Amino acid sequence: MSARTRPITTTAGTRPFAFSEAALAECKALMARYPEGRSKSALIPILHIAQSENDGWLSVNAMDAVAHVMGLQHIEVYEVASFYSMFNLHPVGTYVLDVCRTAPCMLRGSDDLIAHLEKKLGVHCGETTKDGMFTLKGVECLGSCGTAPMLQCGAGYHEKLTIESADALIDALRARNQRTNYTDQ
Repeated sequence: MSARTRPITTTAGTRPFAFSEAALAECKALMARYPEGRSKSALIPILHIAQSENDGWLSVNAMDAVAHVMGLQHIEVYEVASFYSMFNLHPVGTYVLDVCRTAPCMLRGSDDLIAHLEKKLGVHCGETTKDGMFTLKGVECLGSCGTAPMLQCGAGYHEKLTIESADALIDALRARNQRTNYTDQ
């Protein structure tokens, strides 16, 4: 694992984190959906909210805030955040391109797609472009095997990708230049 992709496991040098009032209200509403003693079931959507409010990544401060809001031990939050590839434990670009690399996508060209994106963006998987615009990640199954190869950017799936359609996507994202998150509607 390169220094660029190593999780940041300290609060040193990272800014403090606090949920906005709207996000805190959303967190409380999510937890209220579950019976008493079962609010931990809201952990994944609440981590998405925290990541969205923290420039696309979960700092230790952000995870600690989640633990505090939910009444959980910090380690319970860290375990979940570090398990799923949808959570970023270091700063990322404006756009995170999660390219599926499991067998169905690989058989339909995801390796070629990743190689092309690495060359086009000038980064390797797990790295962010110098301009801070794109982070490229190779991830496990995103559940769109019938439309391989595909990538996810925020809440959007981009399926049946070709080199040309991937280039068009990169160009469209550059022109848009607005962070996307899993919480986008």
